[in-house]
Amino acid sequence: MAEHADHADRSGHADRAGHTDHVDHPAYPVGLRLHGRRVVVIGGGQVAQRRLPQLIATGAVITLISPSATPSVEAMADAGEIRWERRRYRDGDLADTWYALVASSDAPANDAASAEAERTRTWCVRSDDAEAATAWTPATGRIENITVAVLNTTPEAATPGTPPPSATPSSRVCATAASPPRTTAPAPPASRSSAAAPATRT
Repeated sequence: MAEHADHADRSGHADRAGHTDHVDHPAYPVGLRLHGRRVVVIGGGQVAQRRLPQLIATGAVITLISPSATPSVEAMADAGEIRWERRRYRDGDLADTWYALVASSDAPANDAASAEAERTRTWCVRSDDAEAATAWTPATGRIENITVAVLNTTPEAATPGTPPPSATPSSRVCATAASPPRTTAPAPPASRSSAAAPATRT
């Protein structure tokens, strides 16, 4: 215990929960293989609506916990792509979960779910408080079978007043990296008629 505390003190300031400063310890980029594994999404609003299609594409077994949902999210449930439990979060909902997305408008529920994820060692993304999360969602770009993911050292969601995702530096990097290379056609040769005429005196 003393050795662990000494290490935390030398490598970054640790709070009472054991978290260290993210500034000195940037996130480790990794690709999650979620096929057939339990994923829990808390909240059925716009964030869930944006993130669920990619989670569904991984083949994860997804449970949505939310008393309400957007029409698009409800359609995913009706199509059998996700399982929807129409209620608020309860302690224990993250049991046997590999990955959790906490994105409800209920701040106390978000805090409680985040605390459970910490106890159960479940990777957890928070849409309302990136610094309280154990994982961050990168900006991504795709071309054919290649996915480019970029993480900002300082989570953009944690800084009030930041520009929308499409304007953030990480999103611009992804858009550039995933864009097909541009080809520039050679300029046609200038015709004789368009060539500059010699200057004449008048």
